[in-house]
Amino acid sequence: IAPSILVAFFLTPSLALLDISDSHPLDGSVGTQSIRVNAFRGMVSIRDNNVLSEWDGILDYKNALLAAKLFSKMACVLAKMDPSAFPTLDDIIKALDHKPLKHYPSTHGLTYTVLPGRVKNLAQYGMSIKEMCRDVPTYFVQQQKEGSALAINPDSCSEVQLLSFLGLSICGEIPGL
Repeated sequence: IAPSILVAFFLTPSLALLDISDSHPLDGSVGTQSIRVNAFRGMVSIRDNNVLSEWDGILDYKNALLAAKLFSKMACVLAKMDPSAFPTLDDIIKALDHKPLKHYPSTHGLTYTVLPGRVKNLAQYGMSIKEMCRDVPTYFVQQQKEGSALAINPDSCSEVQLLSFLGLSICGEIPGL
């Protein structure tokens, strides 16, 4: 009994040091999406199992970067997040807590087009993005200005829905596919 008390006495304080906010992210699900928010790192991870538009995503708020792995295209895309168009980290946390969002329209949508050059060094975008996109080609996408006419084949678009308040269309041909 004495050795186990000593182990518990010395182990408990070291385990308490691991108990930081980074170790206990907020998890939730909405519809077909599993969402993990790590406010300490400014990251949101999304897994959408919708059979029509399965995708994984990372919103990196510290670097204003969106990464999405599109299973239908077997490719990843990276985009700069427009802070005025994307929900804040707090908005996502509120949505997971099922609190109403007063200022975010539910029909907000953005269109991105795939740029031709492939991303060579995923490591510069962080380990989470590198791991998510490591087995598929990765491309940058550029946000289109609202109201601009696009000469894009609508069949080349993949639709991505983030919770209930942001729809993304990622359009264009993925080179080599």
